[in-house]
Amino acid sequence: MTATAPHAPLTLDDGTALVLIDLQQGILALPTTKPAAEILGNGIALAEAFRAHRLPVVLVRVAWSPDGGDLPTTDVDRPGPATAPPAAFSDIPAELAALGDVVVTKRHWGAFTGTELDLQLRRRGIHRIVLAGLSTSVGVESTARTAWEHSYSLVFAEDATADTDPASHAHSFGKIFPRIGKVSTTAEIIAALNG
Repeated sequence: MTATAPHAPLTLDDGTALVLIDLQQGILALPTTKPAAEILGNGIALAEAFRAHRLPVVLVRVAWSPDGGDLPTTDVDRPGPATAPPAAFSDIPAELAALGDVVVTKRHWGAFTGTELDLQLRRRGIHRIVLAGLSTSVGVESTARTAWEHSYSLVFAEDATADTDPASHAHSFGKIFPRIGKVSTTAEIIAALNG
């Protein structure tokens, strides 16, 4: 783990939800700091553990209208896509999804902006989020910052999170995430659920 300070054993209660960011076909196909299969495998392990404890699993995906009318602005130095990707880009792998999961579609980096994520969590009595997915410095960090500003407690599953840029991943986990939550691993999170 990137965090260097010792931390108390992780405890999770029934006010905890798993939120997985952009573990979808088009993003999993990008070159990442860790193999996509490893990130997806750890995401699946977390999701199965949360479901076994009857805790919410939220699968967040990014998608845009076929006409591209809801794409983010391109008046930036490094613009994103100019046209909407094909529908399959946003497909969540069948091995990850399960009946009963909450699926949230976002159109920005963060999963709270313009979505029902906050409503879905609060109506289920959620106050803590275990967060993971792709990519660390974009979708995950944007979601984490807003979650923290909305007073959610955060736990980050580092080995279920990756970026396309190693320095960006290291910065998020070394400088940002320890200041707004707890950095953990898939195994530690599952152990906390089972404990």
